[in-house]
Order: sequence, then C-alpha cells, then structure tokens
Amino acid sequence: MVMLQQAVDAFKWLTVYEWILLAIDLIVLIWYTVPIPKYYRWIDFLPGAGVVVAVLSMLDGDFTLLAIAFYTLTAVLFLCTPTKIWKPVYRIPVPKYRVLRAVLGLCGLAPLVLALMFAGENRYNPVSSFGQMSYSQAFIQLNDRLAREYPFGERKKIDWEELEQTYEPLFRQAEQDKNKALYYKTLRAYLFSFRDGHIKITNENLYDHPVFKAEAGGGVGISTLQLDSGAVLVNLLLPGSTAERSGIKLGAEILSWDGKEAKAAYRDTAWSENPMATDGDKWYNQGRFMVRAPVGKEVRIAYRNKGEAEIREVTLTAYDDQYETLLKTKVKLKREDAPLEGEILSNGYGYVKIRYLLPGAAMPDPGQVWVELLERFQKEGIKGLIIDVRDNPGGSDDLLAALAGHLTKEPALYEYVSYYSRITRKFEINRQETRKIQPAQPSYQGKLAILVNHRTASSGEGLPLLAKGWSNAHVVGFTGTNGSFGVVTSPIEIEMPEGYLLQFPDGRSLDANQQIQGDSDDRGEGGSMPDLNIPFNQQTFEAKYIRGEDVELNVAVQALEAMK
Repeated sequence: MVMLQQAVDAFKWLTVYEWILLAIDLIVLIWYTVPIPKYYRWIDFLPGAGVVVAVLSMLDGDFTLLAIAFYTLTAVLFLCTPTKIWKPVYRIPVPKYRVLRAVLGLCGLAPLVLALMFAGENRYNPVSSFGQMSYSQAFIQLNDRLAREYPFGERKKIDWEELEQTYEPLFRQAEQDKNKALYYKTLRAYLFSFRDGHIKITNENLYDHPVFKAEAGGGVGISTLQLDSGAVLVNLLLPGSTAERSGIKLGAEILSWDGKEAKAAYRDTAWSENPMATDGDKWYNQGRFMVRAPVGKEVRIAYRNKGEAEIREVTLTAYDDQYETLLKTKVKLKREDAPLEGEILSNGYGYVKIRYLLPGAAMPDPGQVWVELLERFQKEGIKGLIIDVRDNPGGSDDLLAALAGHLTKEPALYEYVSYYSRITRKFEINRQETRKIQPAQPSYQGKLAILVNHRTASSGEGLPLLAKGWSNAHVVGFTGTNGSFGVVTSPIEIEMPEGYLLQFPDGRSLDANQQIQGDSDDRGEGGSMPDLNIPFNQQTFEAKYIRGEDVELNVAVQALEAMK
C-alpha cells in the first residue's frame, strides 16, 4: 500500500513529456497483456508516437534516470511492434500463452513502478540558459525563476521585487558601460544576499578571478578574529612575513586598518569564498578577508602587541602570498582523509572525529567502522562520548540517520523533504525521501558531547540538530553550525552571461511539524546553536590561538564530568 501511494504521489514530479510517455506505455502494455477481442487500429501507432515524444523530451534536455526508464521501455515496445504499422491484424485471435503474456506485461510495468517510486529524487529540473541575454535581462529572468522555485524565500523573507529594484539598475549600468567587473560583483552581491551556503557559482575559481585578485590578491602575513568585546586580534602570523618583520606579534590587537577603525573595517568586509549563512560564519570569514589588499598597495596599520601599552603604527606593502593566509584558515579535505576515526582519550573519554558523511577512498563503509568503534568503546567502558563534527561539510543524510540510530532508544523522524513541483506549482513533500532514525545495536546511551563550528554544514548539521532534544547530550562550540541544511538533489542551475553557472538548493528539510529546519533565516540565525556557547574572549583566544589548546574539547570534557 505504501509503494502504491508513493507511485501515485510521483505524478507531481513528472514532466508533460513523461506524462505522455507513461500513458502511451501503459496503454500498449495493457493492450498486449489483457485479451481484448476488439481491434483498434490507432493503438498500432502508439509505440511510434512514443518514440517521437521521447525524442522531443531528449531535445528538451531531460536525461534523468526517471526519463531514461521511460525512454527504454518506449523503445522496447516500439521494437516489438513495428510490423503492425504496415501490416495491421484486423482479426483478433484468441491469444496464446496468456499467462506468459501477462508475466511479460507485468515485467514491463515493473520499471515504470520503480521509476515512479524514485521520481522525486530523479525528477527533471531543467537548466535555465540566460547566457545569451543582456546582463539586466538575464538577471530579471533569474530573479523570476528563483521567486517561484527557491526553497527558502519565505523563511528568509526575501522581497523579490525589492531585489529587482535594487540590483537591476546595477546590472543595466554594467551592460551599458561594458563593465564586466561591476557585473561580476553585482552578481555576487545578489547571491550573497540570500545567506545560503549551498548557493555557488560552480565554475568560479575565486582566487584566480581577475576582479578578486585586483582587490584582494595580496596579504601582509596575518589573519584576524574579532572578540565578543569587539577587539580585533591577530590569530595567524606567517613566519618571515612583512607583518612579522615590522614587529606585529601573534595576539596583537589591530586598532586601525587602512585608515579605518578596525571594528569598522571588519564589519565592512564583504569578500568570502561562499555566501555566509549565519552571523557565526560571517564573523569568521570577515576576519580572514579584512586583511587582504591589492598586491603592491601600501596599508597603514595601527596595532598594540599583547601585554604592551604602546600603540604602534606601520605601513606595510601587500605582497603576493599565494593566498597563504586564506588557505591556512580554511580546512581543505583530501581524498585520503578517512570519513571518520576514533580513539579513547587519556582521560577515559571516547572521541570520534566525523570529517564528512560519505564513503572515502580509504574507508568504503563508514557505518561499519562506526559500529566497531562503539563496540570497542563499550568493551573498554568509556566515561562518555565526544563526537567532533567541526568543519564537516556534509554528505549523505542516509548515512547520518544510520549513525544516529546507535545513539537513540526510540524511533524518531529525521526529516521530511519537499521540492517544488512544476505540476502543482508549489512545494510538495516527497514521501520516498522521508527519513527516520531506527534504534540500532550496539547502542550508546551514556553521556554525550557534540563539537560544532560555523563550518559544520549541510548533513553535518544533522546530529547536533537531533541532539538538541536529548537529555544526555551537550552541543559545544564558539558558534552555531553553518545554517545551510537545504537539500541538493536536482539543483536549480542557471547559465548567466560571461559563462557563469549558478547553482541553488532545490529542496527543504522539514521537521516533524513539516516546518523548515536547519537553514538560516532573514536574521542570519539558523543551524544548531550550542547549549554550551563558549565565549570568545581574551582568555579563550589565547588558549586556542597562542597556546594551541583545543578549547571546545576541553569545555566538552568539563561538561561531561559535571553530568550525573
């Protein structure tokens, strides 16, 4: 019954061509499976008509697995019946081998039913080609499509008309002046206004882009972070850099940067690799990009070293550092990195680092490794479990749900998923993708802490979101998670002028009340906020960036020690 319901629900994900193909294939299958004594000449032409429709669908660009299933069955039916087009059989004999014909008919229906069951995940989401339009025309078409199909317009309270009024004049100015740099920066500003980490220009290599290189290709050898008090401190100092040679030390407070008070320079920094969904993500990236400048530019800096009262001023020339400060402050996963690994710490706590939620080259079955770790932890009698999902970019929600099953006693809903339907013209729940957490063995029900940061994103945010309702768990971090929990199955893709290919999430993750969960809102709030939110003050800054301590891990251990 559930399978039938899923198949019926699937009709809202079909294209018009797929609807026609489904009808043709069903009629032909029924005609040749069920003994019908009356002859209908037009049925002989249906398989050929189906081939024509399939070709039109392919010309429209639909090569999804769902469409290929229809194309294949249509082609098979056509190849089995071409002679009837020019050699009609007007007398219908009593069919032989009725049982065999029925079995073959059911075999033909099977791929249709399977295709319909997975139609939501494999639905056709066409690429919009606006690349040959003017900048302003392409923008208007882009904005119109997103107003209909972007999953979080209401949650983020996006005023689409206001966006058009704000950005269309800038795009028009860029096309009138033939200013590619203004076009690029306006396009980025528009995308970043959504505050969604899943939005990206897929073919953009930011560090190689001439506009970015012209404005931020140089550095002086430092990166910064802002304390809760507003003070901007140096958290990275490159050995041998111009900053180090000038006397700036790790932990120094930057008082002014290039003629601006440091707080204002920090606040006004706009560059980043990706849109910053939450204030926590924005806070961290602004400190990385504030200290970038054009190569060769002289930057006047006022600073005060840690433990000194004297304010010093220095003029440094930005040099081509090959983006070293940016690379050193952004985690880059490698193919050989294991998805997860664990150990028992010297204090008796179990520790598991989950880097990403996909099979890896060195670990094809992370779920099995997770089970083995839990079995080892139970055998050794750990005092508590610490799961580290800091810097986890996500991966598979199914894998996350499977891992979480070993941490729960009762079945629970992980998520509903909804997509925009081109048939109903609204967002619909795809029942096939409803994910539930089923308790599994070995089961761990002891004290638990989950470490997060602003780069815990997408399905990486799933575990801390779930743990908010667990009495035995703490979520620990300086910031909440990334707030980009949307679904990217058949993403919205749009080709824009100058060859830019834009990608947007296509689905929403919904909670048990069918409300959007995890994604940031219009205030930059979202994801999973720690219940143990560590203050970022002088003390914790020095512990983390000067002494190199793992502050979040230490706070988690203290919290678990205090739990009964």
